[in-house]
Amino acid sequence: MGEYSMGDALRMMLNKSNLRNGIRKVQIEEVWETVMGKTIAKYTERLKIINRTLFITTYMGPLKNELMYQKPQIIQRINEAFGETVISEVIVE
Repeated sequence: MGEYSMGDALRMMLNKSNLRNGIRKVQIEEVWETVMGKTIAKYTERLKIINRTLFITTYMGPLKNELMYQKPQIIQRINEAFGETVISEVIVE
């Protein structure tokens, strides 16, 4: 059996468990304002990541439209913030 650092072992465990989505949810909420700005963050009701899909919930019609047009930029910004491919699709609800 090979030796792993504690960090590598934790990453491997998270990649194989359902905890990863929960941890990503907390992380995405932490970086959302930085990545998208205070105004968008203020009117975003809920964020969740399921199987590399970011679900954004907002009840503001104009913001929904804006987010729909910005999907590619959102994917790029989030992935850059995490330093890896975390999301590959965005759904605005």
